[in-house]
Amino acid sequence: MTTTFYDHWRDVPESAWRWPNFSPAEIACRGTGKLMINGPALDKLQALRNRLGKPLIVRSAYRSPEHNRAVGGASRSKHMDGAAFDIAMANHDPAAFEAAAQEVGFLGFGFYPRSGFVHVDLGPARQWGERFPGRATAFAAETPPAREVLADSRTMKGGGAAGVATLGAAGVEVAQSVLAETQTAILPLVPYLDTLRCVFIAVALGGIAVTIYARLDDWRRGQR
Repeated sequence: MTTTFYDHWRDVPESAWRWPNFSPAEIACRGTGKLMINGPALDKLQALRNRLGKPLIVRSAYRSPEHNRAVGGASRSKHMDGAAFDIAMANHDPAAFEAAAQEVGFLGFGFYPRSGFVHVDLGPARQWGERFPGRATAFAAETPPAREVLADSRTMKGGGAAGVATLGAAGVEVAQSVLAETQTAILPLVPYLDTLRCVFIAVALGGIAVTIYARLDDWRRGQR
């Protein structure tokens, strides 16, 4: 077994640490700060991190003998060899975690669902504890489909065109009334306002048609 002991994790030279997703402080004894670097065990821990592709939250790694006694650890706990890790399941599916840990070479497994972690070590091969209950749904929720951007929505565009055209038609009607009553000098222009009003009404109807079509098309494609 390739191990190196340090009185405190701060004493570890940067050149001696080759596990990029972990730090000496994470692996050190929680009670004393002492650290035993177990190269093969840390290699497997890093391999597990690479395989799962997401962070491993280390609850406990190396334990000094005095700290192991203080927390009620087994007298021959693999934690004292730097060969065991307690990993939180807050961001992992326990079944997928167990399978990946077996694939990278961990042999010992302890399950602690009430405390929310799984213990893994280098062996011998054995298991204890009650497994985590199965999840009703997949651990990672599926990313919802991107919704149509409001400014780009065909429904909004059609509705906007209809609204603008309707306002335009109403405005023309008001203008026609005002001109008919007060601007007798330009009464010859009034008939042309009827034509302009018809144009606005046609645009409004077209916008409404686009809105209805967009809604039906979105409903057909399941986008709403």
